[in-house]
Amino acid sequence: MRDTSATRKAAFWVGIVFLLGAALGGVLGYVFAHRSYAAPAPLTEAQKTSQKVQRLTNELNLTPEQQKQLDEILTDVQAQYKTIHASIDPQIDAARQKGRDRIRAVLTPEQKPKFEEFLKRIDEERKKNAAK
Repeated sequence: MRDTSATRKAAFWVGIVFLLGAALGGVLGYVFAHRSYAAPAPLTEAQKTSQKVQRLTNELNLTPEQQKQLDEILTDVQAQYKTIHASIDPQIDAARQKGRDRIRAVLTPEQKPKFEEFLKRIDEERKKNAAK
């Protein structure tokens, strides 16, 4: 009789543990299946400027007039940054291309296609980052 009682208790606890494991697995499966792993959409320049103005408003207790002036200043500075980048980017691209040509010169014919694939991935990543 004692063996039967102990066997039943053991079976009961194994069943409970199994059911708890199944329930936990179901909950975790649901959570991971319904969670979004996509990155949020990148902010526009206007949204970034607005966030900066809001942050400084909170930090410095800016007046509405100061907020407006700050928005204009940040927009102007951003335009200056773009102008600077536009004038420098061709020089950077030329230096990048020269460096890549020098690297190609030391690679074997077997290594060159792999290097081109590597460059393709790097360039795609740069384009993604530039859009941010």
